[in-house]
Parts: sequence; structure tokens; C-alpha cells
Amino acid sequence: MTFELNGKEYIELNKLLKTLNLVESGGVAKMVIQDGEVVVNNEIELRVRRKLRVGDEVEFNEEKVVIK
Repeated sequence: MTFELNGKEYIELNKLLKTLNLVESGGVAKMVIQDGEVVVNNEIELRVRRKLRVGDEVEFNEEKVVIK
């Protein structure tokens, strides 16, 4: 799966999960990130508002998202 930034510089990790409906709410996004369930560029990411830019890869719940 890919996510297009459409001219924006970045999207925050919690907003990406919510935008793609990978979680039910922002609160759930925060919980799964802080619980170490989200991987960014092959490393567990604990920062809720991690800025994702073109080329970053996010893995969560057996879904892989590439930022374009």
C-alpha cells in the first residue's frame, strides 16, 4: 500500500494510521505506537508524532505502507 503526501512535506505517524483506517481513533493510534507495535524503516517507533517523509516505510498489523 502507498500513501501520497500530495505536496506536503510530511505526515505524522499517528495521523497516517488514522487516515488509512488502520486504527479506530487517534487514541488507539497513540496506544499502539507507544506499545511498540509500529515499525518505521525496520525499527520499532515509539514517537507518536514521528514525521514521515517520502521513502519512509511503515509496518503495522501485517500492513506495509510506503510514503510517496
